Amino acid sequence: MEKLELKLYPDPVLRKKCEPVEGVTGEIKELISAMLAIMQAKNGIGLAGPQVGILKQIIVVGAIPKITKPFGLINPKIIKKLRKKEFGDEGCLSVPGIYAEIGRPGIVEVSGITTEGKKIRLEAENLFARVLQHEIDHLSGILFPDRLNPFQRIRTYRKYQQMGCVPN
Repeated sequence: MEKLELKLYPDPVLRKKCEPVEGVTGEIKELISAMLAIMQAKNGIGLAGPQVGILKQIIVVGAIPKITKPFGLINPKIIKKLRKKEFGDEGCLSVPGIYAEIGRPGIVEVSGITTEGKKIRLEAENLFARVLQHEIDHLSGILFPDRLNPFQRIRTYRKYQQMGCVPN
């Protein structure tokens, strides 16, 4: 497998929709392992395929104390969510240095396939729910600032540009 590299906004790959994974192969397991390593090296808590230039429906989630160990999830889908939104700070490895208060459902149910090929359903709340939703958004080309109102979104991307991360 080629060496994976973290993609930064405004890389166009971050705006593309991902294809479902057809089967859990050795290559997919290697990819998940490499994604976990990148996420951990960058002190992240989640990472999605497009963030490393792979347009496949794959996410990885880091260790959340007393909740989960690091794991990969293939073809994840949100199948149920609480209507009430909770607001919390979010950032992204692909948009470094930028954080914003994002409203997301505080409880979600997610389905997907494990690296062992088993179909699973997870109920997640609080930080775990936020991470899953954030990473699943990436699979549709959605970045966290897109969840802000238009004024806040423009201001956030402008701040990122002023930091010298995006060409004028």
